[in-house]
Amino acid sequence: MNWIELRALNNLYTNGEVKLNDTLAKSGEINYLINSLRIIDRSHNKLFTLHGFTEIYEKDYLEKYNHYKAFLSDNELLKHQLRFEESDIKVLMRIKEDMDTGNLLPLREQIIKKEATVRIVSLMFFKNEKYLLGKEALINAVKTLLRIEALADDKDLQYKYVLECNNPKCIVLCENIDFLKRPTLARANNIELWYAGGKNVNKLDFSDPRGLPIYYSCDWDFDGLFIIYPLVKEKIPTIQLLTPNGAPRDIDETEHNSKWTTKGRNIDSLLTSKQQKIINELIQNNQWIIEESNDVAEIFPTLHCS
Repeated sequence: MNWIELRALNNLYTNGEVKLNDTLAKSGEINYLINSLRIIDRSHNKLFTLHGFTEIYEKDYLEKYNHYKAFLSDNELLKHQLRFEESDIKVLMRIKEDMDTGNLLPLREQIIKKEATVRIVSLMFFKNEKYLLGKEALINAVKTLLRIEALADDKDLQYKYVLECNNPKCIVLCENIDFLKRPTLARANNIELWYAGGKNVNKLDFSDPRGLPIYYSCDWDFDGLFIIYPLVKEKIPTIQLLTPNGAPRDIDETEHNSKWTTKGRNIDSLLTSKQQKIINELIQNNQWIIEESNDVAEIFPTLHCS
């Protein structure tokens, strides 16, 4: 079982019903309770408790759920979208216990000293070197419990992606990787594209623009402009912000997580008057501009690259 199933069973115990989702519909545990024990009913996209559910839940699930919930909550791992398998939670609990007793401290020091990768840590705790790959929330939980800020290959912290061209005349650093997947226009305009990985800008300490003009392309939202761009500017003082031509989108309608909150932040010195005007309008209208929505066929030829 995973946490979604465990939480759903507890909601059934508390409320008598729960909304059906894809995870619950495919759950072997839930279907066993529906079809074999017949203590849950499924109808109208909901699950309902039947006679006998409370007794079995209290006997087989309640103590376990409360135990896991307390652990996740106490260690600030309890998120609404959490999907940990029950076996994952048990591993995390063992890590926490061994850290508290000091048994894991020598291993923690080795992980840091030898710059262990996600695969190595996965093999240490999950008996499979590939188990943690792509499971960002679980990786972060392991790091939290081990009190380690980053693993050697965590989020590609050590290297950037580069789309090369034959005769580069300038560089565009992209917040997102989308433009690097569309090479034709960049290469036609002698533009070398870089992708460092959003906020992971520390690797730029080792990047050399080679004297070429360099530009920054990003989402025009709070994170892209007020957090990431100033960090990039510290690393590469000559970089210039690209002015977007994409259509603004409503932040709430697109369920975008980067909200405008400029209190205590001023980047006017990093912007042109035109860019300041665009940002002010976006803030007033609660909108943002998605980096990938920009028409690079219009933007790229205007750069000093040809």
